[in-house]
Parts: sequence; C-alpha cells; structure tokens
Amino acid sequence: MAELKLIHQGKVREVYSFGDYILLVATDRISAFDVVLPNPIPGKGVVLTQLARFWFERLPLRVPSHAVAFAVPAGLERPEWRGRVTVCRRARTVPMECIVRGYLSGSGWSDYQRTGAVQGVKLPAGLSESARLPEPIFTPTTKAAAGHDEPLTVGEAEALAGVELYARLKELSLGIYRWAHEFALQRGIIIADTKFEFGHGADGQLLLIDEILTPDSSRFWPAAGYQPGQGQPSFDKQFVRDYLLGLRDWDRRPPGPELPETIVSGTRERYLEVYARLTGKKLEI
Repeated sequence: MAELKLIHQGKVREVYSFGDYILLVATDRISAFDVVLPNPIPGKGVVLTQLARFWFERLPLRVPSHAVAFAVPAGLERPEWRGRVTVCRRARTVPMECIVRGYLSGSGWSDYQRTGAVQGVKLPAGLSESARLPEPIFTPTTKAAAGHDEPLTVGEAEALAGVELYARLKELSLGIYRWAHEFALQRGIIIADTKFEFGHGADGQLLLIDEILTPDSSRFWPAAGYQPGQGQPSFDKQFVRDYLLGLRDWDRRPPGPELPETIVSGTRERYLEVYARLTGKKLEI
C-alpha cells in the first residue's frame, strides 16, 4: 500500500500524499482575515466536502476537476475523517485566485465607493450596496502562500498566467458562476460572489481544483427578502466576519479571538441550512 504522508497543513485543510494522488481532509477550523480562529465550527469540514462534492458531480463543466473520489481509500479509514476526504489528482496550481462577482459587496463595494469601479472594472454610477451587477465580473487576485491576496489588474493577471490561460480561466470562471447562480436561485439562494482555483495535471490538462461554491469560498444570501441598499443576511463566513468587525480590541492579527458559543452555533446552523437548500437533503453530522 502507498505511504500516507502529511505534506501541508492549510488554514482549513490538511493535505496528504498518497501514491499518485493527494488526499484533502477538511477540518472544522475556521479562518477570517487570514487568521485561524481558536475554536472550530463542529461539522464544518463535512459540510464543505459534501457541498463541494455536490457541485463537482453536477456542474456541466468544460474542464475536468481534480476530484477522483470522496471516500477514504481502503485500509486508511479513520473515524474522524468520515465525510471529510477528497481524493484528488495531483496538480500544479495556477498562482491566481479566480474571483467572480455578481453583486456589489465586501471589498468590491468598498472599491466601488472609492473609484466607481471594482479592480479597474468600470461600473455604472449610482449602484448601491448589494446591487446586482449588469453582468458578472472577473476580478482575480494573487494566491499568497502567507498573508493577504492582492488584487490583480488585467495586465498583471495576463503576465502572471499568460494571455491565453488568463482568457481561458476568465471564460470558465464566469461560465461556472452563471450556471451555479441560476441553479441556486431556483433553490432560494443568491450566490453573490465566489472563488475558483485551477491547476494543471501531470499531463498538462487544466483542472478545476480545491473546493467550489462552499460557504467558505462564496457569499450565499437568501433570495427571499433580498433588498439592495444594505448588507444582506448570509449563509456563509460573513456571519463570523461581522462579529469580528464589531470587536474593538482585535487588530486582525494572530492570535484570533475566541468565538462565543452563539457565533459558533449560528455559523454551524447557517452552513447546514445552505447545504440543505442547495442539495435538497439534510446533512446528519
């Protein structure tokens, strides 16, 4: 049997080498502002893995994904890994976060208020917070090994990835977002924005990698009651961010503050709720 070896511990996932494959194990850790917080969200890793699985198995992709299976290989079973493992093809990561925005929120809203644009993408005047954009926009960033990702202009992104690959990543990211947005809207969920990552397999094939369309990588809003001009209730990590933004004694540097039980349980409930709405099934964890 191939040797299982821990090769990387990320903010949320642990990455193991296993023969020709990689095992991604999603933990219950949660990060905000690039800081891992002290207390986990029980069951969060299961929600992330199973929701990503749902999308990987349903999206009509024109690019394959790295996901091969969602079960622990025989002989490697660990009770604590149940529901958390993705067996993946190895891939050389494109060093760029492929962010698609369909609505004006977060850093995009802040940028628009200052400049009338989001990362250099000019938008109509007079838009309000949470407004739906005329068309989704592609706003890539760097993929930092440590610290914060930085916004990229079109020229910087083309220099980083190459002109042809940049165009392909933009096309794929916008296409996946549009499909997923309509799919989710039919289930009462607005996907305001999301992040994709891509890599090249051993044969050079472009692969969709990491997680897709989860509460950690996306903004999910309830469609019922959606009202531009203000922040929206969310089914994602924004619930934690909003709590942290209200703290006066934390400067967004490690160590992160302990989350109160109401925030932990509220986050768990939101993650489980969006999973149930999108998939039509309840996750028993």
